[in-house]
Amino acid sequence: MSPSSPVIDHTPSIPPAPAAFPGDHKSDIEKASPDGSVLHGAAVDGVINPEKGGHADLSRKLSRYHISMIGWSGGIGTGLFIGAGAAYAKSGPAGLLLAYTIVGSVLWAVMQSIAELATLIPTAGSFPHWATRFIDPSVGFSLALSYGYCYTIAIASEVSAAAIIVSYWSDISPALVISIGLAIILVINLLPVRFFGEAEVITGTVKIVCFLGIILASLVITLGGAPNHDRIGFRYWNEPGPWTNYNGITGSTGHFLGMLAALVNASFSFVGVETVCVASSEAENPHRSIPKAATRVTWRIGFFCALGSILMGMVIDPRNPGLVSGAGNANASPWTLAMKEAGINALPSIVNACILISAWSAGNSYCWTGARMIVAMTTDKQLPAIFGRVNKYGVPYYAVLASFAFGPLAYLSLGSGGASQAFAWLQNLSTVAGLIAWGTLCFAYIRFHRGCKVQGVDRSTFPWSGPFQPFTAWYGFVGSVIITLVSGFSVFLKGNWNANDFIASYIGIPIFIIPILLWKLFKGTRFVRARDMDLWSGRLDSSKLPVPREPRNAWESFVNWLF
Repeated sequence: MSPSSPVIDHTPSIPPAPAAFPGDHKSDIEKASPDGSVLHGAAVDGVINPEKGGHADLSRKLSRYHISMIGWSGGIGTGLFIGAGAAYAKSGPAGLLLAYTIVGSVLWAVMQSIAELATLIPTAGSFPHWATRFIDPSVGFSLALSYGYCYTIAIASEVSAAAIIVSYWSDISPALVISIGLAIILVINLLPVRFFGEAEVITGTVKIVCFLGIILASLVITLGGAPNHDRIGFRYWNEPGPWTNYNGITGSTGHFLGMLAALVNASFSFVGVETVCVASSEAENPHRSIPKAATRVTWRIGFFCALGSILMGMVIDPRNPGLVSGAGNANASPWTLAMKEAGINALPSIVNACILISAWSAGNSYCWTGARMIVAMTTDKQLPAIFGRVNKYGVPYYAVLASFAFGPLAYLSLGSGGASQAFAWLQNLSTVAGLIAWGTLCFAYIRFHRGCKVQGVDRSTFPWSGPFQPFTAWYGFVGSVIITLVSGFSVFLKGNWNANDFIASYIGIPIFIIPILLWKLFKGTRFVRARDMDLWSGRLDSSKLPVPREPRNAWESFVNWLF
């Protein structure tokens, strides 16, 4: 895969309309948003109509480093710190590495597709609006509903997980931990969006530093520098070997099934990175920050996960029972298990603290994402306009409250079954919702690309365009669909049928399909033809967007490269 094409700094994002869009551009209408950026839209007659652009009165206060860290925070979380251990136990070191490589390549394809749309049409909520414009309004409605619902309800699962994580140190009441977590999430999301951005910078930095520390500690352990002085090397690649026998199934079949099991966990680790493109509606300059963040964050998170899977296979035996204990805190983390076996006693608590921050950060991000899905539904006339109302700081407070309303479901985890059961079930639900969103967004891009071709729109005039299109989008679409369909494969194995597991694995599919059918039935929407697509609404004028100054020294050059 070659790197994406460079960002074109000042190319106008709205080229003259082709013959299919007649009209006098001297009659163009410009609408300034509260922070001064100019929003553009265009009707079929060639006259710009901002009301069709999918924009809301959100404040553009997220800088490029905010955008980058939102991507980092979505890609380094509890899935990598804890969940990867169970996947490793099922697949072995080679199976885990292959699973992360496959899902990482699918994510790369998804990000190249949606980053082009987010750069060109950075609208409120982004995802459902693109599906509405380029596929069918019913698909946009369902995507907002399923993606938003599963993410908002996942607030509860992450706060529940935080209660388990805290139990590593103390017997403090889980209800108190849940209450504190919910309060912090609500306050952050009701503050101006730059506070959310700063919170993501802080938590993202902590997670990156923590994972770099894990990499260093893993190298020390495997090279024999730990207190037990055991030089491990690639011991576990030889015994028990690079593959494990899934559920006792031997041979290549068992190895393949183990890799499939790891695919689901790898997906959970990667799902959430795409929210960096949702931030385009509040980015200071999406023409610069979105392509840069989408491309670099994807490569770096892929590198981290691939390196992490290699090191995991070097420092911990996949047969270690702690990997599948279901503890939900550092006691189930492959990294802390390896540190304890090596005689390192101080670092596990630090790792657990990072896991706690990851859980809280995920819940915070889910609330923000859910609120933007709700706002997107108001711009497409699918929800009452009151949910799109913002305060003087551009915060959609009604949407935030609606998104947060699912958070208190975390208290249900205090009953029978506990928080770990709730976390596992909702983790699976949100993963499937994310995978369905990946596939839908790639298909939206495929339709958009077709519309550009039919209407004679040259993609080279865009502020940024993804590489190898539309083949990249097709790869992301097919890959997302396949991973979604195999996510619950284990229930179909002989003797493994479990109705609860089947529902947890596949309930996301009817949650997505049924609203499409109902919306089409009651609204009579039609599939958008390529020749009828609105390819012009919602673009921003590059000349009106702030341009960051060029780096003046080595440190600023490094920061510019990093973000």
